[in-house]
This record gives sequence, C-alpha cells and structure tokens, in this order.
Amino acid sequence: MHTLQANGANMPAIGLGTWTLKGAQCVDLVSAAIDCGYRHIDTAAMYENEMEVGEAIRASGVSRGDLFVTTKVWPTELSEAAFQRSAETSLKRLGLDRVDLLLIHWPSKTVPLAETIRALNKAAGEGMTRHIGVANFPTGQLAQAVSLSERKLACNQVEYHPYLDQAKVLAACREHGMALISYCPLGRGGALFDERAVRAAAQAHDRAPAQIVLRWHMQQDGVGAIPRTSRPERLSENLDVFDFVLSEVEMAAISGLAGRGQRICDFDFSPEWDPA
Repeated sequence: MHTLQANGANMPAIGLGTWTLKGAQCVDLVSAAIDCGYRHIDTAAMYENEMEVGEAIRASGVSRGDLFVTTKVWPTELSEAAFQRSAETSLKRLGLDRVDLLLIHWPSKTVPLAETIRALNKAAGEGMTRHIGVANFPTGQLAQAVSLSERKLACNQVEYHPYLDQAKVLAACREHGMALISYCPLGRGGALFDERAVRAAAQAHDRAPAQIVLRWHMQQDGVGAIPRTSRPERLSENLDVFDFVLSEVEMAAISGLAGRGQRICDFDFSPEWDPA
C-alpha cells in the first residue's frame, strides 16, 4: 500500500471518497473497496452515511489497525461544545472507538478559529482521533490554524484536479509538513478526460483517462486523493495507478490545464479562495 507520511500520520495515498453514497449502495461500495485493497475510507457527518461506512468496515474482516478512517465536523458545529458532540456522535454512528483523522470540514465565518482548533485538539487529547487536520482552508486560514494548534495538522483536504490550480495551497501544505488530500480529483470526468494531454498519455501508457489523472496526483510530492465512484468496476481501476510513470512532459501538459480555473465546490459559506 502506497502511503503519505505527514506530521506523524501514515495515510494511504489513495482512499475512497463516499460523498453522495447512501444506504445499501454505500455499504456495498465500501465493502467492495476494502475487498479490492482500499485501506483509506473518507466520510463526514454531513454525508449522512457514517453508519453505513461503519457497517461495511465491521463486515470486511480487515483488522481495524489496517484501516485509515477519516471523518469531518460540519461548520455549523464548530463551537467547542458542539464540536465535541459532533465528534462523539460520529464515533457512535461509525461504531468506532476513534477515527484515524478528524477534520474541520469547512472554516466557519462566525466561530473564532481559535475556539475550533482548541476543540479539535481536545478531541485528539481525549482519544477520539489519532490525527487532526482541516479541509477547504485557503493559505491564510491554514497558516492561522497551524499557529493555533498545539498538535501538528496532518492534512488539508481540498478540491484539486487538473482544471483547478492549487499551487499556493500545495506549497503551504508542504511548508507545514502536511499532506494535501484531493477531493473531486477527477473533476467531473467528461471534458477533462477528453483533453488532448490526458488522451495522449492514456494512449501512450495503455491506461484509462481516470488512471492518468490519478497518476498525475500521485506524482506530486505530498498529494493524496480520495476518488468517489458509484460503480464497483471502477474501484480497482482507480487504485491501479502505481506501476507506471508519467513523463515530465506529460505531467506539464496536464498541469497546463489549470488555466480553466474550474471549481466544482463553491458555496455561500465557502471561504475567500486564494487567487490563481
């Protein structure tokens, strides 16, 4: 299993994203993912599927110590007392004593960051999680979070794919010894998979376009990815990206697509993003 070392955390470089997976489909997908080799499972309180993720983990027969489970606290729950309740409830739904990584899902525009970072550290101190981190933090807020935290932050989970330049966030993560974990790592497929840079590399390496894009992530120092799929047949394909290497020319051509500046996840509560 290919892993990322980040401030004491040892994270499988590719995990399964579970956003939008619900009910029996979620149980089946997570079970199938673990069966074919995934050891990093990503969920969140907001996904409303922690119970299903926990059910699949228990049914897998894989030792708990061999799995890396991430969950997240939603921005409406970032006051100290609410954060504690959210983390405890997530553990109950998952049926776990602790998770491996607990994240602030989005920064709050109303709760002071110092209060939330204090609550995040408290959750770790009380054994609810092995590691802590953030998600969707631009560089300014990331620097504040790092300076406020008593414990080292393991990662910043952000949207990242060839259509979105995240060079500033990636540089900041590297500066702080953190991993950048890409969600929506394949964008929305479609147009991205039809780009000449992706198609040419896919043909050269006899791989699917999705594998080329995931390989592009894997060849960037300190970057992991949590692709989501609802199709079981895609699970092994997304994991099978470690036995070939993109050339510097291929990497540069795919990176060159970032000029589109296409952001999928941008909401009223989103922070002010770093300018490209």
